[in-house]
Amino acid sequence: MKIAIPNKGRLQGPAIQFLNYVGIKPLANDDRALMVPTSWEGVQLITVRTEDIPSIVETGAVDIGITGLDYVLESEADVEELVKLDFGRSRIVLAVPQSWNVERPEEIRREIRIATKYSNLATKYLERKGLKAKLVKISGAAEIMPSLGAADAIIDVTSTGTTLKLHGLKPIDTVVESYGVVIGNRSWVKSEEADRINLVLTMMKGALNARGKKMIFMNVADAYLSSVVSSLPAMLAPAISKLSNSDAWEVVTVTDEDRLPEVIAKAKTAGAKDIVVVNIEKVIK
Repeated sequence: MKIAIPNKGRLQGPAIQFLNYVGIKPLANDDRALMVPTSWEGVQLITVRTEDIPSIVETGAVDIGITGLDYVLESEADVEELVKLDFGRSRIVLAVPQSWNVERPEEIRREIRIATKYSNLATKYLERKGLKAKLVKISGAAEIMPSLGAADAIIDVTSTGTTLKLHGLKPIDTVVESYGVVIGNRSWVKSEEADRINLVLTMMKGALNARGKKMIFMNVADAYLSSVVSSLPAMLAPAISKLSNSDAWEVVTVTDEDRLPEVIAKAKTAGAKDIVVVNIEKVIK
């Protein structure tokens, strides 16, 4: 089984960290390696340009790929979004010089030149907005183009807007919201690797489900069991088991990490003791 991942850029680090979290760990760290074996027998990582991943997945040359939704939409590749990831959030924006007295694209009354590597997304956006513009196709950094005089504005990706501001630009509209995705060929379920692919996707979803969750173990005397259990959150219901040679119970539940102080406080007030909190690696639904 082959998984395509970015060979550089904003998604490379998070993609590798996520695969490590899933349990698919690269067994080589040579940046020049294009095919990398992993800790999962029969699973290889293929490192390629992020923007090429949708087309490569579409051809079936690799089984699945991790890329950005923006590149999927730009490529117009016929692929399936299998997993929405919790990293790589960004926006494709129309940005103009800060000196322009405009706050919305509708306020631009003349034809302008727009530098972008997102030709397809930009063309569709301009048609939707009814803007007159000539696209300046580039493959590198777009932010420098207006100051060089090569373009009037840009359509490019931004996460925080800091780089735009540093280059004297301001975003005035969002073309598309983007995030990291796992994509697959439309016919992946019929492939020889379908079972392995499905297992990998299950583990990926399980890892995402476990993000920000904690498992809590506690001991509860019989007299306090009802009040403790009623105070606890759970995915379905708290698990309860009788402790041997005792009139007490072990209660186990799961909560979101940001609710942990509140949950512990309520449980202690209700009568729980010996509270233990542990990390969760996977939640398979």
